[in-house]
Amino acid sequence: MKTFIRNISIITIVSGALLTSCKKDFLNTKPLNQASADITWADPNLSEAFVTEQYNGLHNGEIGGENMDCITDNALYNFGKQDIMEANISPSNLGWVNNTYEWGEMYARVRAANLALENLAKSSLDKTLVDRLKGETYFLRAYFYNQMLRYYGGVPIVKASYALNTPDFTIARNTYAECVDFIISDLDQASTLLQGKTLAKGRATSAAALALKARVLLYAASDLHDIPTAKGKSSVISQFAHPELLGYVDGDRIARWQKAQDAAKAVMALGNYGYMLTLAAPASATDAFTNYQNSYLSRNGGEAEIIFARYFSNSKDEDGAWYGRNNGPNGYHGWTASEPTQNMVDDYEMMDGTKFDWSKPAEAAAPYANRDPRLYASVLYDGAPWKPRTADGAGIDPYNEIQMGTYQTGSASSPVAYFGLDTRNGPIENWNGTRTGYGIRKFMDPNPAIVDQNIRAEVPSPLIRYTEVIFNYVETCLALGQEGEAKIWLNKIRFRSGMPAITDAGDALVQRYRNERNVEMMFEEQRFYDARRWMIAPQTLGNKAKIMKITGVLKPGKTVSTYRYSTDNYNYTYTVQEIDPGVENRTWNDKLYFPPIGRDEINKNNKLVQNPGY
Repeated sequence: MKTFIRNISIITIVSGALLTSCKKDFLNTKPLNQASADITWADPNLSEAFVTEQYNGLHNGEIGGENMDCITDNALYNFGKQDIMEANISPSNLGWVNNTYEWGEMYARVRAANLALENLAKSSLDKTLVDRLKGETYFLRAYFYNQMLRYYGGVPIVKASYALNTPDFTIARNTYAECVDFIISDLDQASTLLQGKTLAKGRATSAAALALKARVLLYAASDLHDIPTAKGKSSVISQFAHPELLGYVDGDRIARWQKAQDAAKAVMALGNYGYMLTLAAPASATDAFTNYQNSYLSRNGGEAEIIFARYFSNSKDEDGAWYGRNNGPNGYHGWTASEPTQNMVDDYEMMDGTKFDWSKPAEAAAPYANRDPRLYASVLYDGAPWKPRTADGAGIDPYNEIQMGTYQTGSASSPVAYFGLDTRNGPIENWNGTRTGYGIRKFMDPNPAIVDQNIRAEVPSPLIRYTEVIFNYVETCLALGQEGEAKIWLNKIRFRSGMPAITDAGDALVQRYRNERNVEMMFEEQRFYDARRWMIAPQTLGNKAKIMKITGVLKPGKTVSTYRYSTDNYNYTYTVQEIDPGVENRTWNDKLYFPPIGRDEINKNNKLVQNPGY
């Protein structure tokens, strides 16, 4: 019994000692998988990691499965109608909002930027590193704010991070002009801090700050954000009680155009960007195709087009690296998610610079012949050559050509209906087939080895490219009456693309510029904003989506066992139709110029003013 009591006493003493010794560790709740703020901002690697994480706010850039052009007249999303295109959005039904414009997502990134700037301001780390990290953060904060500004109009400017003891979390929207000034201030600081710095691919640079500044100021000078002009074009805007949230209610618009021009010229003066823009005459059709493909693949010299981009690595599983799978033809096991419309295809001119015209029999009979080379580099159309088919399609199509129609095989006297591999009636993943009769080629890696649905690609998303800066400069020239200068630079882009010089003047020149911008920058998140800021959305975005139906009928006496495109064997008929309203019934309402702020945000913050029309 004494032995038992003695053992119990020993256990009690030892246990007490152990509890006493580990009491502090037990109460230490510091997470083992996170670094504290004090540690983060005292360590150069952790500080850089914090700033690097902010780049995740770019997500997939422009090359996710659902492209922003799907909420314009340029494209259609294959897997469901878009409420914004049917004017069905509201504060309680925002429809699809790309994550790089979503209110809560962008403000989360703004908060991270504010935290970084607050801590870097008192950092004892090497000044060169601190200045670079501050410069990148100023750029990213400006970028995220501009994403919201061009989507919603003026938004609340939050310059410092909130704390738990902040007395009031509500905040009013700043005016459009105040937001522009704030963003430009951030970009000026970023440009200064990053000047002369060498950074890794995909990180912000001084040039990127200058180029984004040119974009911001161009938008600020545009019709939608000049309230006297906007009121004359929209009753919804004219009746809004707070127009200062949407644009400039007064001031010198010519001065705004001049600021935008000066900003674009500052980028052009850098001299180390641009690809194939020194041609004295149009490139050949073959070279033009290659030029355009290089520019959007950022290869073989086309890298000089990139000012700021989102890059992808095959070693990392990201949705942007699956662009080919997400948007490739279903006959290759792709999903055909974002599809060009016939509206878009019709915008490509003939090689001689004339507008394509369905009323001309020769053009209607061969709608894909003698067109702007950018069409062939951007769109997968019926009969277009493409990659080798996967094993289950190789025997059906040994010629590796896109099949978007309904054809005949067998003999002309006893034909058998054959549905193209890349249609919704084809034998390979027909549920993924195109609805418009087209697929996207732009941003697709042409490497024949990258065809399987399980293979990733490494094509970057060009968030800001040099050609946009040129277009921005051209637009300011047109606004300031400098038509000669505008044509010089516009024709540089056209010559690279194999197209003849533009000689138009007045409004005809403006319309050619707008078409050129849309064709060149298709699927680069330009059309959604251009059509709005020019206030031409009722005539463009409000149009019904047009699609293509193709039939190939065997000519008399012809016999075909395996289909391929051939005008020797087939008579082809091309029929333009409006898409079934059950798929998408497009319409326009002026409230769509500024999408709504979500109901939950309005409920959380009673100082927010909703956009007009909601």
